[in-house]
Amino acid sequence: MEILALIPARGGSKSIPKKNIIELGGHPLIAYSITSALASKTITRIIVSTDDQEIANTSKRYGAEVPFSRPAELALDDTSDLAVFLHAMEWMKENEDYQPDSVIQLRPTTPFRPKGLIDRAVNLLSEYKKADCVRGMVESGENPFKMWEKGEDGYMIPLIKQTGFAEPYNMPRQYLPKTYWQTGHIDVIPIQTILDKKSLTGKKIAPIFIERTYCIDIDTYDDLVFAEWVLRSKRLEIDMPGQV
Repeated sequence: MEILALIPARGGSKSIPKKNIIELGGHPLIAYSITSALASKTITRIIVSTDDQEIANTSKRYGAEVPFSRPAELALDDTSDLAVFLHAMEWMKENEDYQPDSVIQLRPTTPFRPKGLIDRAVNLLSEYKKADCVRGMVESGENPFKMWEKGEDGYMIPLIKQTGFAEPYNMPRQYLPKTYWQTGHIDVIPIQTILDKKSLTGKKIAPIFIERTYCIDIDTYDDLVFAEWVLRSKRLEIDMPGQV
């Protein structure tokens, strides 16, 4: 099986400039995703899709390939992940006659992956014969049955309107269905899902569950400070940059 790890890392982040290469624990943020891929026994190739030369140079230094420069029009705030992946697949097919069996998305902003997570996710895809992808999940911290949106008249409206319960927002949480949040750690996607279904998930999504301790998404400086604290606590079993 040819399994490609694709790490999307544009240069124009707004909340933290150059977020994908900002330092965390003495290494650039993207190094954690590259290191997790290098530690995998199932990944056969690692590439970074970026429009930024500094990110490209950093990625190469930590062991990833950067075979192309992502076009500027695919590095905007509203660029979809699917567009980035389709561009990468088309470029590699046209320029290298290369097409993987599956693609693994590793987001740099979710740096803490438990050791062995990638290989477990790849193996899980082979167990779920009808799955369109495997995606990282964690049980929701807040139950959406108790969430609201604001109506045009200023009054609050339940976010989930058709529930089978009279007033789920007034029920004890123990009686409500469990819900799950996609963590951003990993997506294992068969190539047919991307090319034929024009999707990164398809309809049948198999879950791989991740402990909440590892579920930190770096979007703000506060997130970065918290991630530093978690890293220093040494409670995480991850593959550290420089040790793989």
